[in-house]
Amino acid sequence: MIDVDGVTCRYESGGSDGSGGVTAVDDVSLAIPDGEFLVVAGANGSGKTTLVRTFNGLATPDAGTVTVNGTPVAADLVAARTAVGMVFQDPRDQLVASTVGADVAFGPENLGLAHAEIDRRVADALAAVNMTGREDDRVETLSGGERERVAIAGALAMHPDHLVLDEPFTGLDEPARRSVVDRLRALHREGTSVIVVTHDLRDVLGLADRVVGLSNGRVAVDAPPADALAELPGLDVRVPASPLADGADADS
Repeated sequence: MIDVDGVTCRYESGGSDGSGGVTAVDDVSLAIPDGEFLVVAGANGSGKTTLVRTFNGLATPDAGTVTVNGTPVAADLVAARTAVGMVFQDPRDQLVASTVGADVAFGPENLGLAHAEIDRRVADALAAVNMTGREDDRVETLSGGERERVAIAGALAMHPDHLVLDEPFTGLDEPARRSVVDRLRALHREGTSVIVVTHDLRDVLGLADRVVGLSNGRVAVDAPPADALAELPGLDVRVPASPLADGADADS
């Protein structure tokens, strides 16, 4: 469970007295239960990326608290970053090793796990994203969709309770988008909580249990997809022509 209670995040600009600052997240409260598929929607600059980065301490609130599995994020960053896996908008920002296997192993190695456990986690994570046997592939040779899947595998190798993906479809062609959607659907069915941050709901609205829409850093929509649809266009986000079709299945 992720509990967000009155979180506000500000970015200072301008004078030393803080004048001219920007409030990216404004007094947001939110509860994300285990196993939920949540879409956090909003236009660019709505605060959605800043909000989800508070879930594992990549962003620190100026006010309010975030707890993960009952523990405040600020009190135990390692626990928060183990429980909440983050996949950045551009996977190149988080791929740190030269080969696929070494990159997926990076997180578990930092946990000090035994080699046998690391190898098992790497194999399981690569299998989950259809990358089995690609351990020795050089990262720089991968396509955009393959890099996205490796980034997801790296997060999965940490055995997170919640997987957060920030604009995971940016720059992907249609086959790659379908592949990522299929992986997210399977992970959710297996019990992982999935949180997708996006301004384009065409790929994920049919998978969602709930949609939270942000506008100017505040929650403007918090509802099941069918109920959220009427308000989403007002947030300057894209919705699919067949809004509640189940992701890639709709076009199969």
